[in-house]
Amino acid sequence: MTEHSEDLQDHLHNRAQASQQWKSSRRLRIPVDPDLDPGDIPLESINVANPELFRQQLQYPYFQRLRDEAPVHYCAESQYGPYWSITRFEDIMAVDKNHQVFSSSYELGGVTITSTPSSSNEIPNFITMDPPDHSAQRKAVAPGLAPRRLAVLQELIRERVTDIVDNLPRGETFDWVPRVSVELTGRMLATLLGVPQEDRHLLIQWSNAISNADDPAYADSAANFYQTLAEMTDYFSDLWQTRKADPGEDLLSMLALGPDTAEMDQKQLLGNMVLLMVGGNDTTRNSISGGLLALNQFPEAYEKLRRDPDLVAGMVPEIIRWQTPLISMRRTAVADFEMHNQLIRKGDMVIMWYLSGNRDPRAIEHPDQFIIDRARPREHLSFGYGIHRCLGNRLAEMQLRVLWEELLPRYPKIEVVGEPVHASSTVFHAIQSLPVNIPG
Repeated sequence: MTEHSEDLQDHLHNRAQASQQWKSSRRLRIPVDPDLDPGDIPLESINVANPELFRQQLQYPYFQRLRDEAPVHYCAESQYGPYWSITRFEDIMAVDKNHQVFSSSYELGGVTITSTPSSSNEIPNFITMDPPDHSAQRKAVAPGLAPRRLAVLQELIRERVTDIVDNLPRGETFDWVPRVSVELTGRMLATLLGVPQEDRHLLIQWSNAISNADDPAYADSAANFYQTLAEMTDYFSDLWQTRKADPGEDLLSMLALGPDTAEMDQKQLLGNMVLLMVGGNDTTRNSISGGLLALNQFPEAYEKLRRDPDLVAGMVPEIIRWQTPLISMRRTAVADFEMHNQLIRKGDMVIMWYLSGNRDPRAIEHPDQFIIDRARPREHLSFGYGIHRCLGNRLAEMQLRVLWEELLPRYPKIEVVGEPVHASSTVFHAIQSLPVNIPG
């Protein structure tokens, strides 16, 4: 393990030094005119994989046009190279469950569309693997998110939520994202991974650096990405040995004890820590922020919730659909495949746009409305579909539910008082800042 660790550290430091001058994020900022009608753009020229669309929240009319006119759309030229867009709900499900044709393998490019380095194609983890390797590694951590474990975690979540919300200021503007969204998910993420609470800020720092690698607000060069991985290698290498000797109920301990994961090399360990860290942070964190924003954008829903707090349980999956914290996932075709009379060829990059699928009126009634009492609120794509469906989906829902159960009796109204700041990303639908005020 030590030799592997030194080899990996040398690799990461060398990559960081070689990348010092590559200002990758700058060339991703393709200007978008907010007054431009997507209907005026030649269909073949539409490139929805532009982070600026999502930073400015201009993406929805573009996806509507693709769903209506070109549900399997080929973009020949983009900053990421050529790619196919899958934008309808049912088509995304079909691609997501067909791992025999649409591969997640890191050796073929992994699961993200990005021009900066990506943990999914640099460092392998089980989401960037196909069966059987994927199944064996996923199985190792599944008990840590099983119902028995969630029942224990629920009380811990409630204790932490209570501590956080009892200390929110009244009558003054503050940023909801670091004060609530980041703080709650950081505390729970440390527990899940077996990291001491005093180190939770490291997890958030590392997660931000990785998930926002294309965003100039977080990273100016690829060097930061590799430096983050090097720091994580040092930290988790030591913690791995500790958990092997004295395991707990955290996910790192389960990997250390699993028959198919106990002998993972350092690169696989790092990859899985990246996956669990980013996955455990971004979905819940951005749904916490997105839910409050949605309630303010739809005040009639907020009023209905205040009158009937029992609606929280159904509101939670609607928040996750509405926000869609994971914008997209990539696959690579390993065989020719025809869909909607379009021939996707072996080796082509295919992007499933979950954000578009969750706004598809063919599958979801009134998808542009935030409806907290939908009949079937869990029919959404935010957790993916098929073998790669998010393992932590129930934990994410639990954190949101407990948060709103504790917020409503304390603060009948939390007002968004400024414009949210969204990330410049084609992967994470992240809210980086949300100014709010709780009336005194």
